[in-house]
Amino acid sequence: MLISRSDRGALARWWFTVDRALLSSVLLLMAVGVLISMAASPPVAERIGLDSFHFFKSQLFYLFFAVIGLFSISFLDANWVRRTAFLAFAGSLILMVAALKFGPEIKGAHRWINIGPIGIQPSEFAKPSFVAVAAWFLADHGKRPDMPGQFIAFAFASVFIGLLVLEPDFGQTALVAMTFGCMLLVFGISWIYVLGLAGLTVVAMGVTYSLVPHVASRIDRFLHPDKGDTFQVDTAVEAFNNGGLLGAGPGAGVAKLRLPDSHTDFAFAVVGEEFGLIVCLALMALFFFVIMRVLKRASSEKDAFSSLAMTGLVTMFGLQACINMGVNVALLPAKGMTLPFISYGGSSLLGTALAMGFVLALARRTPSTRSSMHTVSSLDMAAA
Repeated sequence: MLISRSDRGALARWWFTVDRALLSSVLLLMAVGVLISMAASPPVAERIGLDSFHFFKSQLFYLFFAVIGLFSISFLDANWVRRTAFLAFAGSLILMVAALKFGPEIKGAHRWINIGPIGIQPSEFAKPSFVAVAAWFLADHGKRPDMPGQFIAFAFASVFIGLLVLEPDFGQTALVAMTFGCMLLVFGISWIYVLGLAGLTVVAMGVTYSLVPHVASRIDRFLHPDKGDTFQVDTAVEAFNNGGLLGAGPGAGVAKLRLPDSHTDFAFAVVGEEFGLIVCLALMALFFFVIMRVLKRASSEKDAFSSLAMTGLVTMFGLQACINMGVNVALLPAKGMTLPFISYGGSSLLGTALAMGFVLALARRTPSTRSSMHTVSSLDMAAA
């Protein structure tokens, strides 16, 4: 073994405290994403006149920095997670404002900002950092009720959600709102506030449906498929039917030849067609393992901030995965949302790596935990 328990260096401390099963699962999801990108992206690149492996090479480029970021952030302690999250959130909000004023308009939205030759979507970095910052102030309010931590968390949520609406990005707005709502339930907010927020959400959904034509169109097409264009969803469902139990085989899928977003929003459909139901279920099981592993660790965590932040981060991770898969199998209205670590997208990949880096950092076993575990083990041996 290269690292022994007698080592006192930072690497040794990290290795013996990090959740290696969780880390391995996250790295496996990243590896699967590379495989799916290789399978799904060439036809899309060729249709728009790019090199066949343009998106695949780009994914590898971003994956390199995502892995470095994941490992680097996992070395942080809870205090540095707070500081890093706050700086990332503040920087992301500034970039979101800049995107609204100076960013290019893509499909009617201003979500991107160009930094040199690289375009980034700041909201992808704002999501995990917002969760950690909100958890920080909510936890502080729980410890010191005289501090306006709860008010500050609501204020940050309002600013972030407001910028998402202005972009506009209603899918991410819903994702952030649902995640924050789950965090508030875990935190223990009064049911009066819960009912008030639920009512406000219903009103907001009604207003959005009434005032935003493309949102209304997507909902109408979902509720009444015969009254609108459902080409992408129909093609995705057809891909799952073609794949059957074992799949058509790597590279043998035909849906990716027709789906314009087969490498992003509908990557899961490519998995279903080329690798079959068994692999789809295995991929879903891997997501489920990550979610349950983090929730279990969060439930046993004594530090309120760490527990709430891990819960919020993995809730956002799980909800995003469920929304993407739900759209692919026609259980939810079409929405441009990536499948974490699997879909192509540099900002999405880096943002999800930031979230999982925070989780790995907060889930690390503390020296006191290891000491108490060793004590219990020694007592058990003595009793035996």
